[in-house]
Formats: sequence, C-alpha cells, structure tokens
Amino acid sequence: MASTLPRLPIFEAIKSHNAESTAVVHSISGRRFTYGELVNDVAAAKHKLSQNTGGKKPEGERIAFLVENGYDYVGASPLTLLSILANHAIAVPLSPTFPAHELRYILDQSGSLVLLSSEKFQAKADEVLKEGMETKPINYKQEKIMLGKKDDYVTLEEPKSEKGGMMLYTSGTTNRPKGVLLPQSVLTAQSMSLLKAWEYRPSDVLLHVLPLHHIHGTVNALFTPLFSGSTIEFQFPFNATALWERLGAPFLPNADPNKKPITFLTVVPTIYTRLLSSHSTLSSELQEATKKALLPENMRLNISGSAALPTPVKSAWSELSGGNVLLERYGMTEVGMALSCGLDFADRVDGSVGWPLPSVEARLVDSDTNEIIAEGEELDKEGKERSGEIQLRGPTIFREYWQNPMATESEFVEGEDGKGKWFKTGDVAVRREVSEAKHAQDWCKGKMYFIHGRKSADIIKTGGEKVSALEIEREMLSLPQVSEVAVVALPSEAWGQKVACVVVLSEMGKTGGRGGKQWGAMDMRRALKDRLANYKIPQEMKVVEGIPRNAMGKINKKALVKAIWPDLVG
Repeated sequence: MASTLPRLPIFEAIKSHNAESTAVVHSISGRRFTYGELVNDVAAAKHKLSQNTGGKKPEGERIAFLVENGYDYVGASPLTLLSILANHAIAVPLSPTFPAHELRYILDQSGSLVLLSSEKFQAKADEVLKEGMETKPINYKQEKIMLGKKDDYVTLEEPKSEKGGMMLYTSGTTNRPKGVLLPQSVLTAQSMSLLKAWEYRPSDVLLHVLPLHHIHGTVNALFTPLFSGSTIEFQFPFNATALWERLGAPFLPNADPNKKPITFLTVVPTIYTRLLSSHSTLSSELQEATKKALLPENMRLNISGSAALPTPVKSAWSELSGGNVLLERYGMTEVGMALSCGLDFADRVDGSVGWPLPSVEARLVDSDTNEIIAEGEELDKEGKERSGEIQLRGPTIFREYWQNPMATESEFVEGEDGKGKWFKTGDVAVRREVSEAKHAQDWCKGKMYFIHGRKSADIIKTGGEKVSALEIEREMLSLPQVSEVAVVALPSEAWGQKVACVVVLSEMGKTGGRGGKQWGAMDMRRALKDRLANYKIPQEMKVVEGIPRNAMGKINKKALVKAIWPDLVG
C-alpha cells in the first residue's frame, strides 16, 4: 500500500527534488541519505508516530523530542521534526544540555502528549519523566526504518488540518521561558523569505553545527535548505578542530571525493571567534587547505547572527578568507529572520543588519514619545539620530505565546492603517543612509538598520543621554587588550544609570597596563578617550576569567550584573 504525506509546501518541495541527490550527511560517519530516502523515511516515521500516541490523534498535539542532530537513528532530526509536521502536530524540540527540571517545565507548560527520544538520550528522557508526568515516553531503541532508494510509493494527499507547526521556547532571560507557536504557514513564509534573500541552491552544501531548539538551527539551517534541495551535513556539537578539518578536507592532497566543499556556513559570532583563535594551531598543510576552503569562490555564503558581530572578528575573518565578508542579519524566535544585509559584498556594511527581508514590514517607534519614526525623520531638531524600537509585521511573525494570552497581547500593537498588528521586538535601532551600499537585490531598499541593543539591557540612560551598550562593546573589542566584554548599566544617584563593563582580558591585556601591570580601568579610559564621547566611557570595570553565554552566544546581562555587583542591585 502506498505511503502518504500531506501536501504541505515542505513535502511538495522535498518530493520534487532529484530522488538520488544527497539530502543529509552525517559528517563523522560519512553516511549519506538521498531525498528519495528522506521522503520514504518521513512517511514511515509519520505512520510509526501516529501508532504510538496511546490511541489519541496527534493532530494539533504537542510532540516533544530529545534527539541528536543527524539522521543515524529513526528518532533523530530531521526525521523526527518532519514526521511530527506530517501528522499535523506541533514539534517541540528540546535541548539535551538543559537540566531535567527545565525540560520538565517545557513538557508541562506545552502539555506535550509524548516525548520522543533516541537511544542516546534515553536515560535523560527517563530522568525528565520520573516525576510521574502525564507525558508518555517513546524510545525508538533498536528499531530502525528500512531505508528505501526512491519515493515511488509515497503519494501526497490534501492536508487534513492546519494545526501543525513548531514551538520553540524563549531563553527566559527576564522570566520563565515562553512557548513561541510557529504554525506551518509561518515556517513556510520564513523559508520563502530566506530563499529569495540568500538564494539557497541545490548545489549548496551547508555545514550544520547548531542546536536544533533555536530558530537559527531549525529554519535557517534545516527547513530552508530542504526547500531548495541543498545538502545538509550535520557536525554537532561544535568542535573547532573538527570543523576546520571538515572545511579543509576537499582541498588536501589525495582528498576524499565524497567530501564536497562546504558552500554555506551560518553560525554565531563566538564560533567564528573560536575558529580564528584556533587556526594557527593547525598543521601548515591544513592551514593552507582551510584558507582555500574559505575563499569566496568556494565558500559562497558565510553568515553571522544571533548576537552582535565584533568588527575585529569580521575583519580577521575577511583577511583569513581571502576577502570573504561575513553577512550579518537580525532575527529572533518570534519572527525568524527579519533584517539582513545583501549578498553583494558592498551590501554587507559593518555594524549594520541591513534591510527588511522579503515579505517583512519593519518600522521604528521612538521609545520615549511612542511616535513612529517615518522615512526622512531619522534626525531630531538638534541633528541627533533618533533611536526607536523595531516593530515587525507580516506572514513570518509567530502566532502566539502558548497558553499566555496576556503576554501575547502585551507584545503586539494595533496598526494605524488597519492592515494588522505589529510585533514589538524590544530591540532598539537607528536607520541611516549608507552611501557605499550597492542595493544589488530588489529587496535591499532604503536606509539600513543598525542595532543598538535590547530596550531593557542594552540602552543605558545616563545623565539624560541614551547610550548603546553594543556600540561601546564594539569599540572595546577593537582594543588588543580585550578578549570579551559585556557593557551594562548600574544604578547611579547622580546620573540615573552609569555605564560599566565586565571584561575578559587578552594575553596582552594581562601585562599591557602601565608599568607592565594588568590592564586596568584607567588604561581602558585612556584607550577609549578618542573613540567615544566621555559619557559613553565605562565608569567601572571588572575583570573576570569568563563571561557566561548561552548556546547561541548571548549573555544574560541582568544575571551578570547580579553576580558581579550583588550589593548594587540587591
């Protein structure tokens, strides 16, 4: 009997690709799976899942999963993710690195019907469910799907529901994580927007080193390349040496013909930083091979996102790669990707996240007056740039926070034109004309956006002036004594808030102060004197061994301030 999949855009796309072309590669083992096999296996996994939900239809239900990145087990992504969508259910990807109590919270808050786990994470799944939760465990231990070679027996049928999609959880930096519901239509719209902007191709080989419980690893590096027929090679978790070895492999003498050049790399800034710092430790042969791998004619697209990209990292990568320029973009769990620089190198302007992506509407709203900053009104009467909150609208925006109508309502504002609500991102930016931009693609229109940071954590109001923490961090990271930095606000009776910074020193910084001593606050102020206005220069500096970051390289500044200055913030 023929297997079936619903006629959703993602399955129409996967089935339309050449059945013999490679869809997924497991980097370590070298195992390869074709699009024909993927279609067959998703159909089989769809049926298997529907038989394991305790007699309850999976349609509209939340299905959580705890699996490794790859294709090696029937429980692993992308099979799990696609089989859940094929059942018109809502996929809830979980991070294996989260402690059991956090995973238990997500299962409870989402009301997940079942928890799928692969053999590798069976013990973790058992620990999560040991509290007697209603969620049922499904472990696919030693149960493999027979891999087919073609998709002749899989047919597409009209979808029976519109309830399917994905639910990702916010990082919870200000309160408990919220479930962000992304219906299938939103996932499709996000992928279509990126397909047009970044021009994914069937010839692309994307190296996937990102976790799959974030929008970056799921939509940018999984859904969209599957829509285009690209090859996705999984190499997770990230290891700098292993990544360099994979990038350089096709350019070594006697290279394995199965190791195709990586053409598409999308990761977070901390990964680029670690790659740059480790490159000199490679053998001379591998150093030369990796430099060839990064050349623009081989590495078609290298993207940085999920956190601000320091200028020194961007410059060092360009120098190492023979002129390849990192593309910066802006997005978040609730909206997917919203703004992006263009494919032409001239449209990758330092410090900018570019223009609204195809199908995305963006505007700035003055944080103080709540007035929309219209085109041509980017400067105030004194000629200063007006910053405002980024608000977004369009088919790529999430539907709701799961079972949290108050939070959903508070984050949207009605549009004055009657064309729908705008989502309040909480991120502040300025918009300015950039003369050197080429506007090479038709969606690269108008003024470019420059992010100043989060309204709550990165906009510091000191002595009546609004200061961008990200601007100060960018300048400090260009100093050779600074390896990492987080600029934060501290309470001040005199100024309302004062600028402070938490710094990880480089080797030079440990001996680069006056008289060969450790670089200190006075050295910092002298170094920034000609770079920043006086009120922007940090008044306090604390040196630490390391700054905690999450999986996407982001810093919880509220928690950092509490840890470093507990007496000031209580």
